[in-house]
Amino acid sequence: MATLLRVPEVATGSTEAVLTEWLVPENVAFEAGAAIAVLETDKAAVEVEAETGAVVLRHLVDGGSAVEVGAPIAVLGAAGEDVSSVLAELGNGVTAPEPGGSAVEPVAAPAGAAAPGRIFASPLARKLLKEAGIPLDAVAGTGPNGRIVRRDVEAAIVRAGKPTTTIPEPVAPAPKLVAANSDAFEEIPHSRVRAIVASRLTASKQTIPHFYVRRTARIDELLALRKQLNAVAPEKISVNDLIIRAVAVAHGAVPDANVIWTDDAMRRYHTVDVGVAIASVRGLVTPVLRNVSGMSLSAISAQVKAFARQADEGRLMQRDLEGGTIAVSNLGMYGVDEFAAIINPPQSAILAVGAGKPAPTVVDGELTVTTQLTLVLSVDHRAIDGSLAAQWMAALVTALEEPLRLVA
Repeated sequence: MATLLRVPEVATGSTEAVLTEWLVPENVAFEAGAAIAVLETDKAAVEVEAETGAVVLRHLVDGGSAVEVGAPIAVLGAAGEDVSSVLAELGNGVTAPEPGGSAVEPVAAPAGAAAPGRIFASPLARKLLKEAGIPLDAVAGTGPNGRIVRRDVEAAIVRAGKPTTTIPEPVAPAPKLVAANSDAFEEIPHSRVRAIVASRLTASKQTIPHFYVRRTARIDELLALRKQLNAVAPEKISVNDLIIRAVAVAHGAVPDANVIWTDDAMRRYHTVDVGVAIASVRGLVTPVLRNVSGMSLSAISAQVKAFARQADEGRLMQRDLEGGTIAVSNLGMYGVDEFAAIINPPQSAILAVGAGKPAPTVVDGELTVTTQLTLVLSVDHRAIDGSLAAQWMAALVTALEEPLRLVA
């Protein structure tokens, strides 16, 4: 029996994605667990895996198309199986299931024509119309076979002068193909990743009450330890790897900072998961290292390098980008003295790391020159108070200035 492959909810709360690539052509068989297609979400390319083996009988959307969660994208079945009944059912307006269900749904042949006057709408469109108090029959659908989709609802709400606060923040549109040019400038279309990063960071600054804590750390002993470690370590360890480890040590010393804010409660984590900002060729991503407290410095280094390769190749999975309570963003390699970063929701903090530079320092009453590293912690004031942030920064600086704590 032919089945429909539908867009799974590849990220919590997601409503749309872009089908960037078909990995299995039409009339080609695949095994259970094989990757059939690639969906692009907020910051990653996510592979859609097959639940069972079958044959791709028909692609229902082209590569590069924006698709809603739950929408049918392919017909699967046995080799040579007739798909006319499935296509007829789609033509009669099969609606998408609620997010969270199976990505593959059996489809029976239609018993007859659709009921006269039946209106087809996506589940998201129905939900938004209900919230806005607009009847279904007051909206003209522009989706496949006249189905009402989100853009139709948004237009109807604008026409009706209704408030739009109940509409979820839309996923950034796919980039335009044609750039506008003039003698004075050229317009370079936004990539999807760039547009979504802009949207998320704008929302972060608008909804999260940021405050900032600044400290400097003397890192001469840290640099000496790094040199010793790199003489024997299987993976070359960077200063950033040591800082990631120091973040975990600080969270261990101040566990109340290992939290995120939710509408119902403060969520405190039992493991330290740390995001690391990576400027890949495809755009900014922040994959998360899990249980950093239990990782060796070589393991941290190897994982960060792996994330960087996967980001450049577009192979990060959505699960790589989710979770964590804090992230590390380092611009020190560019000679930046200091900066303040924007928190990546739902995390509650981000540590901005500048360049280590020689600076005059008073040590034991005497003036000397040490290597100073400037650190700026951006904090969500809903989750972490100023005194707690100060305690955490003190623990971080101690870990950096007494680096044996990082290998203890």
